[in-house]
This record gives sequence, C-alpha cells and structure tokens, in this order.
Amino acid sequence: MDAIILQILNGLDKGSAYALIALGLTLIFGTLGVVNFAHGALFMIGAFVAVTVQRFLGFSFEQIDPDKTDFLGNPLKVKVTYVESWFGPEVGGTIVDWSVPVAVLVAIPIMLLVGFVMERGLIKHFYKRPHADQILVTFGLAIVLQELIKYFYGANPIQTPAPSAFKGSFDFGVLVGFDPNAIIYPYWRLVYFAFAVVVLGAVFAFLRFTTFGMVVRAGMADRETVGLLGINIDKRFTIMFGIAAAVAGIAGVMYTPILSPNYHMGMDFLVLSFVVVVVGGMGSLPGAVAAGFLLGILQSFASMNEIKSLIPGIDQVIIYLVAIIILLTRPRGLLGRAGVMED
Repeated sequence: MDAIILQILNGLDKGSAYALIALGLTLIFGTLGVVNFAHGALFMIGAFVAVTVQRFLGFSFEQIDPDKTDFLGNPLKVKVTYVESWFGPEVGGTIVDWSVPVAVLVAIPIMLLVGFVMERGLIKHFYKRPHADQILVTFGLAIVLQELIKYFYGANPIQTPAPSAFKGSFDFGVLVGFDPNAIIYPYWRLVYFAFAVVVLGAVFAFLRFTTFGMVVRAGMADRETVGLLGINIDKRFTIMFGIAAAVAGIAGVMYTPILSPNYHMGMDFLVLSFVVVVVGGMGSLPGAVAAGFLLGILQSFASMNEIKSLIPGIDQVIIYLVAIIILLTRPRGLLGRAGVMED
C-alpha cells in the first residue's frame, strides 16, 4: 500500500505539469482554433525566467570583512550580493533564497507580454489557415526559441534550487497512519501539486464567475453570435492567449527545482501535453485537466520496477497506448465536444 501511495504522489506531481500545460493548449485551441506547437516553448521560457532571476539576485561584489582574517591576520574579502547590500543580510538573504517564488512574480508580466507579441505578431495571420500550416509555423517558432535559449544559456541543465524551507522530504506516511519513514516525499513536489491546484482553480473560477470569462466561454461555444452582439471577442481571445502563456510560464518556473532547466525541456513536455489534450478531448478544459492527472498517475505506476520487469519499456509508451485505446473507443476523447476537429 505504501508503494501505491508513493506512485500516486509521483503521478500527481507529473500530472500537475501535464495539466497546466494542457490547460493552456486547450485555452488557445478553444478560443482561437489554433494548434499551438510553440506552447511547450512557453513552459521552457518560464523555466529560464527563473534561471535569469536567480542569476540576477546572485550578482555580488567583494568587500573587506574585518571579522574574518587569513592566517596572517589580514582582513579577508568576502562576496556580498547586491540584494543583501540593499536590503540587509537577513532580508536580502531571504530574497535570494526564495528566488523561485520571486521569479513567479517576474514571469507573469513577462509571459503575458510574450503571449501578446506571439499572438499579434505571428499567430493571428494563421487563424483561417489549415491546421497543418499552424502546426508547421508554431513548431518552427518553438525550434527558434529553443535554439535561442541554447545559445544564451548553453546546452547543459542549470540547477535552480528550491527555498531552504522546502528542501528535504516530508514523512507523508505518518500523516496517513503508516510507520515512520514508510513514505518519504520531497517537500517541493507537494508544493508544486498545491500550486497547480490553486492555478487550475483560479483559471476555472475566472472563466466561470467573471463577466470576462463568461463572454470567453460563450465565444468558445459560438464566436459569430457573440460578435454580432457588439462584443470585441477577438480582443478577449488575445488576452486569453496571454493568460495561457502566463500559466505555462509560471508552471515552468515552479518546476525548475524538480527538473533542472535545459533547452529541450519544452519539446519534452509538449508532445506529452498534446497527447493529454487529445485524450481529454480537443477544446475541453475539464478534459485536459482530468487527462493530465490520469496519464501522470498511469505513467508513474508504469515506471515501477515490478511493472518494467514484466513489460520492459512500458513506462516510455504507456501514455501513447492509453491514448490509442481511448481514441479507438471514444474518438472525441474523454470529454471532447462534437464538431471539434471533425470537419
């Protein structure tokens, strides 16, 4: 039972990332009708925003510390970050330590701007083009962004540690009645799951309970009718593109302590996230979230040594096998709407 609970926790961790990226993909497809193969690159850009913030907060200079001396008794030079010199050792040190949460605040406006520029500068010209054209141009954009990241940051993964308060592991087994040390799980992975739940809940609440969100949902269902009512639905859809980019970006920021950022991480998550979207149902927001967590849990169980010893390599293909089975039995996906991608 402890192994099962541990795999469920691992699945929720993976599923959180899949669900957040798939939610953004579905928002873009449901509003603009665009198959955006550059969405994984937005996840990657968010991760490297965290890297940039960490480097910026780590900028330092040398100063003489009279309290520290070498073996000859001469005062030593020590490195002090500019943040610590501006805000003091305690506050400045805390800001540096919490660089990942700080990066979330920085990433939100940056990703909104990136999404706006991407939609207005490129994708709007492909609204009425075939989906194959949309895939080609957005995939090409993703490759360009990937190579830019590789050029400026290098090809090697860059470690981005979690705040000190969330390093280490939590004895989850004691919480659910098991013996101590039966189920040990990293704190930050639990934080990431809680963060994903909050973001997903915020997006759904925004779409359901605000006037803006209600108009967007109406536009997703019948764009022409909403336009005939005198509402500039295109402007609202552009804003939704920015929101989708921001969701992907902050998902990437928070994932950096779990997976060190590298230039190809966007492509790695993109393929899996598109499978999640298709399994959940093209255009279905609840379907994307449900499929993300479902496939994350299945992939986690498939990675168990007991399972891999019976079926070698099953952890690499389980998501695609499940996708094939679901699409053979439910061609529209779990919660797909009629008429989407069927013309």
